[in-house]
Amino acid sequence: MLSAVSTRSLADGLDKARRSFRVWRWDRPFWAGLLTLFAGLPIMYFPYANLTMGQLTIRMSTTAGSGSLIIGVLLVLLGLTMWFQPMVRVFSGVAAIMLALVSLVISNFGGFLVGFLLGLVGGAMAVAWAPGVGDDAADPVKGLGPVPSQDTEGVRGADGAEPAAVGARAEDESTNGGHRAG
Repeated sequence: MLSAVSTRSLADGLDKARRSFRVWRWDRPFWAGLLTLFAGLPIMYFPYANLTMGQLTIRMSTTAGSGSLIIGVLLVLLGLTMWFQPMVRVFSGVAAIMLALVSLVISNFGGFLVGFLLGLVGGAMAVAWAPGVGDDAADPVKGLGPVPSQDTEGVRGADGAEPAAVGARAEDESTNGGHRAG
C-alpha cells in the first residue's frame, strides 16, 4: 500500500518530469523531428514487407530495397538530429524534404505516400521553426540600461545639444556622427 506521503512524492515527481519534458520540447523543433522520424519508418518497412492473405503472399520488395532502407534510416537520423542538435534544424529540414522527394521514386511512392507526406511536413516544420524567446525578451524595459531623467525643457537640453539615445551615458554620445575612439 502507498501512503499519502509516497503518493504525493510520486505525483510531484511525475509533475516535475512532465514540466522538464515540456521545457526540453519547447527548446527544439520537437514535432518536426517526430514527424521526420515517423516518415522513415514506412519508407524502411514497405520494401521488405510481406502481406499474406490465406495462401496468397504478396511481396512488396523492389530492386531499390537497399535505397529505401538508406533513405528511411537517414530520415530517422535527421529526426533525431532535429531533437538533439536543434542548431542544424535548417539543414536537417532541407535534407528531410529532399529525401522525402527522392523516396517517391525509390521507395514505393515514398512508403505509399505516408512517409513522403510525413517527411515533407516534418522537414518544412524544421525549416520554419525558430527558437522561442526567453523571459528577458518578454520584458522590453529589461536590458536597456539606466532610464534617463525626464527633461522638462523640451526636446533639446539646456546647452542646446541633442538628447542622448535611451540608456546611453554622456561619454558614449557621438557628436555630428563622429564617434569618439576612446
